Amino acid sequence: MYIIGNIIGSFLGVIVLVAIIIFVLANALFVVKQQHAVIIERLGKFNRIVGAGIHVKIPVIDRKAATVSLRTMKNGFDIDAKTEDNVTIGLEVSAQYHVSYDMGSGPADSGVYKSYYMLQQPVAQMRDFITDALRSSIPVYTLDEVFAKKDDIAQDVNATVSEQMAAYGFTLVSTLITRIALPAEVEDSMNQINAAQRTKAAAQDLAEADRIRRVTEAKAEAEAMEKAGEGIANQRKAIAVGIKDSLETIQETGVTNNEANQLFMYTQWTEMMTEFAKTGKSSTVVLPADFKESASMFEQMLAAGEAGEQGNVPPATPPQR
Repeated sequence: MYIIGNIIGSFLGVIVLVAIIIFVLANALFVVKQQHAVIIERLGKFNRIVGAGIHVKIPVIDRKAATVSLRTMKNGFDIDAKTEDNVTIGLEVSAQYHVSYDMGSGPADSGVYKSYYMLQQPVAQMRDFITDALRSSIPVYTLDEVFAKKDDIAQDVNATVSEQMAAYGFTLVSTLITRIALPAEVEDSMNQINAAQRTKAAAQDLAEADRIRRVTEAKAEAEAMEKAGEGIANQRKAIAVGIKDSLETIQETGVTNNEANQLFMYTQWTEMMTEFAKTGKSSTVVLPADFKESASMFEQMLAAGEAGEQGNVPPATPPQR
């Protein structure tokens, strides 16, 4: 019995020893993930900062105070601000930030140390800084300028807040204004103004197009009339030249000028009558029986032309010689 008791006691001692060793190892060894840093405190006081990999700490005496992520994070929030022309707008803001990678001259000057020890709620404080900066910047711009320069405004705010957050171990990567919300009545008014401007521009374009069309038509008509006038002038010139040549040919046969003129006019008269007869219309034209009795051959040609156009001259019996 005594031997059995010794064996059992030895076995229990081994178990206790193994348990102690496992406990010590479990509390002494730890692994830090990539893009993370762990702050180690010894008896409640800052001791060191360790990066990714496996590390050892003294159980009970050392403890992991915090695990700090070094990845870039995003935070979005809404604020309202008033523009220079007294329009209250809503802004959706997105901020990208991370713990500073700067190690400084010592661990206490590093971004990891500052981010944990210097500010209780760093994200909330950063949000307050951005809100304050935007509410200070927006009032110097009109509503239209806010839309046109929102990226410039965001960059200015980012530069200002970055300096403030650097003291707390954070780097503000970017600040974005992702949306600008307007009151419903303001948005309706802007839409009406835009519609009126577009209507005005459309009316001006139509008026300009109509003016161009009218000017073009007037120029075309003027050119057409000019060409028509040139054609008539050339036609009359050709007729005059033809008459001159015909008269000269007739005079070469020995007739007098007066006889030549009468012969030419009679020829023109007969050609006109022949052409009139070819129209096929059954009309009777009253003309002098003797061609020589006409005071003017042009008057008889005019009378025949008008009768041919009307086509309904009442029949009459030509006078007898």
